[in-house]
Amino acid sequence: MQMTETNSKLKSMVTYIVLICLSAFVLVPILWMVSTAIKTEAETFSLPLRWIPENPSLQAFKRIIVEYPFGTQLLNSFINATASTVATLICATLAGYGITRFNFKGKKVFMSFLLVSQMFPAVMLLVPFYTILRRFNLINSHAGIVFVFISMSLSFSTWMMSSFFNDIPRSLDEAATIDGCSRFQVFYKVIMPLTLPGMISVAIYAFIMGWNDFLFSSTLITQDKMKTLTVGIAEFSGQYNVLWNDLMAASIVASIPLIILFAFLQKYFISGMTAGAVKQ
Repeated sequence: MQMTETNSKLKSMVTYIVLICLSAFVLVPILWMVSTAIKTEAETFSLPLRWIPENPSLQAFKRIIVEYPFGTQLLNSFINATASTVATLICATLAGYGITRFNFKGKKVFMSFLLVSQMFPAVMLLVPFYTILRRFNLINSHAGIVFVFISMSLSFSTWMMSSFFNDIPRSLDEAATIDGCSRFQVFYKVIMPLTLPGMISVAIYAFIMGWNDFLFSSTLITQDKMKTLTVGIAEFSGQYNVLWNDLMAASIVASIPLIILFAFLQKYFISGMTAGAVKQ
């Protein structure tokens, strides 16, 4: 009995040590980013390195707002991410409902295609996307980059919504139909409210995809007035030097929307990622 308790305590201790190490692996870079953002340029390169600056300063935050087109880039990222999120959510919700409630020829092939499309690296699609957008004069436009974001996030979003719709009994559809509801009313008034966690998780996923994108934004957008936040942050790294203070300050501001999003909606995102994992 004593040996069992000792083994249990040892396992708990090892578990806590592993968790502490993993937490440090994640948190240390974030803390260093904050520390660098509030340092002066002299302190940034001083030796020995200091975690806590002697003279904390917010000049880096002031510079990114005053000296750089940070506000424009922030607005562009917000427009692109929000528009693609709304469009992806609408399409994925309708597609997920249709897949789970209707039988049609090629249904399994279609679902397999959605899954296979996630296996290809994004860089393979760069040239095709560029060719299509150039043909329709959508380079350097919100519509073009939103179209790309929707294409990249729609497949997995449809899979998530399908998992949620599969968990809702078909008997609810039948009961609503008997009560006189049309097919759209069944979807809008009965089924869709029950999939709110799934819709929120899809919205979070699509927004993160659009907000964090760098590959497509840096290639399909060349005009300064259309550049997004990720592209603007990358430009702090010049050919001969790196503006570390400004770069870290911009990175902190860019992270705030995602932190807020996860802080309030984390439980919905986790439930959406695990939907369908247990068969009932």
